[in-house]
Amino acid sequence: MAKWLVKSEPSSWSFTQQIEAGPKGTHWNGVRNHVAKQHLMAMQMGEEAFFYHSNHGKEIVGIVAVSRTYYPDPTDASGKFGMVDFTVVRALARPVSLEEIKRTSALGDMVLVRNSRMSVQPVTEAEWATVLGMASA
Repeated sequence: MAKWLVKSEPSSWSFTQQIEAGPKGTHWNGVRNHVAKQHLMAMQMGEEAFFYHSNHGKEIVGIVAVSRTYYPDPTDASGKFGMVDFTVVRALARPVSLEEIKRTSALGDMVLVRNSRMSVQPVTEAEWATVLGMASA
């Protein structure tokens, strides 16, 4: 199963709000980048993603899982973009900041480091394990 990272500005949608959405979870709408769209389309049921607070915080704070695969985003008037649904898996024991990630050589090729603007991005198994290790340290 693939691993992912999804980004949200906490002032728009925070991990706390994701938790408050409960076991039903919620949709991940508003993606308007074609590469990010392709990543959403590739997501499969049960695959996990890091939940990253962008702009304010700039840190990975939790893990979510795909609970509904790609479907049309009703907020997109063009009809070109879609969304997936996520449920919370868990909060990280400790948030992992972008600054820490950038200082970790094993994460030097992570998309978050190379293209921090991408709102939906793949994460390798090695990167996933490294970030989880950092969160538990």
